[in-house]
Amino acid sequence: MHEIVDPARCRVWDAHNRDYDALNDSNCADLIESFRAQGRQEVPAIVRRVKGDANIDFEIICGARRHWTVSWMRANGHPTFGFLVEPRELNDEEAFRVSDLENRSRRDLSDIERARDYLRAVERFYDGDQRKMAQRLKVTDTWLSRYLELARLPPGVYAAFGSPHDLGISHAAQLAPLIRSSRTHDAVLSEAALLAHEQQARRETGEQTLPAAAVMQRLKAAIAPKARPRSVPTTHVVRNAAGEVIAKGQRAARGGIVTVSFPNVGKPTLEELASASLEILKLVKRVAD
Repeated sequence: MHEIVDPARCRVWDAHNRDYDALNDSNCADLIESFRAQGRQEVPAIVRRVKGDANIDFEIICGARRHWTVSWMRANGHPTFGFLVEPRELNDEEAFRVSDLENRSRRDLSDIERARDYLRAVERFYDGDQRKMAQRLKVTDTWLSRYLELARLPPGVYAAFGSPHDLGISHAAQLAPLIRSSRTHDAVLSEAALLAHEQQARRETGEQTLPAAAVMQRLKAAIAPKARPRSVPTTHVVRNAAGEVIAKGQRAARGGIVTVSFPNVGKPTLEELASASLEILKLVKRVAD
């Protein structure tokens, strides 16, 4: 049995999976257009009756966007627009499963909203038993793990993104191993903190925040090994007073091997060759030290 009620007499269930505060006339534009065109709400919200509260009659299990849109319609030229609801008798765990089933395929529900909902539910309704929860939802344990992994990322990682709603399970699958590793943990969180400051500065100046792809590129680059400067051989040349080359000494880029050559071995005296060799060895040692 459906009823048409005043949206002000309804509240959103505290375990609802929708971020109600994030709703606005932009992300509810499709519903606003539909309600205006039809002159009514066609799909009812699922609710439970509330007892003992003089100001509230119903608790919304599914339909937060519909509730927000009806409230918006009432405030924008349609003061008598009714909120269509379907009251049901549900305990909390049943309410969670009904809500999840209705919203699981919805594209307008972000991964982070779904992930946080699952993390709350696994403790609240399933005593922390992830496998039991997966069985009740009729999903695989692996599928559920991907969302829980997203919900368990450090808050600093969320702040690196323009909005937590930009962060998806595919991002979490890449970041979670880096955060778990002691070798890369600090580098990722340090870069995330820098990104969070940059994103906040962009918001304050009215600039567009960095997209998720750019954020991911920065976070992954933070743990990439820094390229070492390419080693090159070191060459030393000894000349006589006339500027002629007596000897050349070259120290290999790796291994420390020194090669001394004499371009015109027959012209300099033996003493000059020995002196040039000694000078090259001294220069090489000085550079090595």
